[in-house]
Amino acid sequence: MDTSSVKKDKKTRCPWVPEKDELYIRYHDEEWGREQHDDHMLYEMLILESFQAGLSWITILRKRENFRKAYDGFDVKKTAAYGEEKEAELMSDPGIIRNRAKIRASICNSRVFLAIQQEFGSFDRYLYSFTDGKVIRESCGIRTTSPLSDAISKDLKKRGMRFVGSTTIYSYLQAVGVISGHTRECFLGGADGTAPAVSSGRTPVQG
Repeated sequence: MDTSSVKKDKKTRCPWVPEKDELYIRYHDEEWGREQHDDHMLYEMLILESFQAGLSWITILRKRENFRKAYDGFDVKKTAAYGEEKEAELMSDPGIIRNRAKIRASICNSRVFLAIQQEFGSFDRYLYSFTDGKVIRESCGIRTTSPLSDAISKDLKKRGMRFVGSTTIYSYLQAVGVISGHTRECFLGGADGTAPAVSSGRTPVQG
């Protein structure tokens, strides 16, 4: 049965996209599932996904600009250097998710992110080292975890990251296009269901 969502603009989208939520529609059309190889964006999405744990993604989307301001434009080096004063400032910011454990995790995860960049040359190379440089094709709605998200989650936790369980990482991998999750019926799915890549100067291996 075709459970794809058809909107008023006649475009067929993935079934999880609310018909009348323009913010969600724009996110799906312009960002979700596209190969993202820019470390700055990969970092931003990782932080946002970690805050999403236990919440709805639309809650995070609606606070995204507030997060950008609060986290210095998602500057990983600045965030990694946050101390108690900045932590207190974030906890008093009503525009973001004021969860102390998640805020502390975001600072810790930023430091691990930098360490991974130093080890692999980029976080992008780290992620794709788990897939031999290939994009994994898997339509959304099939599962919430996978052996790939299990492996990356386990490794990130071993390195010291928090709020990076397999479900969170699976959602993250779909969001940044490591897992191409658009349905074949979706107008962004293409013949093989693979969304266009976002250029970063590195040419990924397609598969």
